[in-house]
Amino acid sequence: MARCTAPSRGHRTASGAANCPACSSRYGGYGSRYSYPSYDNYYSSTSRTSSSGNYNISKGRTRKASWSKSSSTIYYTSAEINALTPVRKVVEKRAEKPDIRDIFLCHAWDDRKESALELYNLLESNGVNVWFSEKDIPLGTSFLREIDKGLAKSKIGIVLVTPNFLKRVQNEGVAEKELSALLATDQLVPIVHNTTYDELRDVSPLLGSRNGLDTQEDTMENIAKKLTELITVKEENYS
Repeated sequence: MARCTAPSRGHRTASGAANCPACSSRYGGYGSRYSYPSYDNYYSSTSRTSSSGNYNISKGRTRKASWSKSSSTIYYTSAEINALTPVRKVVEKRAEKPDIRDIFLCHAWDDRKESALELYNLLESNGVNVWFSEKDIPLGTSFLREIDKGLAKSKIGIVLVTPNFLKRVQNEGVAEKELSALLATDQLVPIVHNTTYDELRDVSPLLGSRNGLDTQEDTMENIAKKLTELITVKEENYS
């Protein structure tokens, strides 16, 4: 009688069971409709889930937003929830407006083919209708004034704050009253990328005082998902 090789070789995979002289006939042989459970895959999947959970916890991302779906796997820090909650209220108020885009994306011209395009593509892939300044802001115009116009036709506006953006703000000598008018509403969310809020505050204290999202704390992909959740309003709420 054939002896099972599990004590010496283990049966953690379907192929391991199929190659065992005792178990192969029991499970119909390799390629049978009966499959032996793959513990390698199980442990790998469990490890990934655990690792993701530990990463969220280590970054302080332990909360779901009140506007998130129950099936959402996106977690937030308390600071992110506090920063985005006023913006969400604006989204809900503006959801019924006709011919309105979801997000107005402002960025430095030098970022148009790199980080700004990456964020734009991620948002579009999530079904977000984006006003992309690369396409919608004419050359030679004041980008802050165009942001103000774009915000009027969008649920919210996001500013991708990068080293290039900080240089542009400095070089153009943006007036504080212009920036103050832009920040008068709760529509604006800064996305800090490859720089810091401290550096932003050195250039623009007003914009730096507005909390947002930071790619040092989360991936661009997750930030795009958070923005997608932020602007998504169930239609039945307005039926």
